[in-house]
Amino acid sequence: MLAISRHPLVRERLGRLRATETPPREFRALVHDLALMLLLDATADLRLAPYPLQTPLGAAEGERLAETVAFVLILRAGLGMVGAAQQLFPDAPIWHLGLYRDEDSLKPVEYYNRLARFAPCDRAYILDPMLATGGSATAAIALLHDLGMTRVGLVHVIAAPEGIRAVEAAYPDVAIHVAAVDERLNDHGFIVPGLGDAGDRQFGTR
Repeated sequence: MLAISRHPLVRERLGRLRATETPPREFRALVHDLALMLLLDATADLRLAPYPLQTPLGAAEGERLAETVAFVLILRAGLGMVGAAQQLFPDAPIWHLGLYRDEDSLKPVEYYNRLARFAPCDRAYILDPMLATGGSATAAIALLHDLGMTRVGLVHVIAAPEGIRAVEAAYPDVAIHVAAVDERLNDHGFIVPGLGDAGDRQFGTR
């Protein structure tokens, strides 16, 4: 299930994010802004429960979240999205998963996993600026399923058609929230036109 944001602020920030001349400090701020707007869309269907409250002028009814959520950061690029998640859900657990892509096979290789030590929540959202081959996303979803987390969503800034197809083939019920779907992957597994390496551009390591 693919959802592409059409919000004008998303479109404006996405263009600035792509530009080669955007420095790391601005790039990180743009990733945060885009993550915030995409997360608002991705979590729009969370269930609520009513509760009574008192205003200065009388009785009223408020609403609380009736579901617990957790966020899975794909290291290292996903670190740029954590601030937005914590801004919206200050008490939500943040789970870290380290995956790198083998340059020859383009398959994900796990090197760090802090998922299993946390209690399951009602929903988990995987955060990673880029959905390229789909290998990291499907690997993360599989790990969450192994822990009993079956209600999983993906939040990415940019996706390639190949990555979307890979996720939809393996997990057709997983919602994919993105700011843009680009043309294709190149021979090295990078999204074209994309924005380059999101981790390098965030942390100034190009």
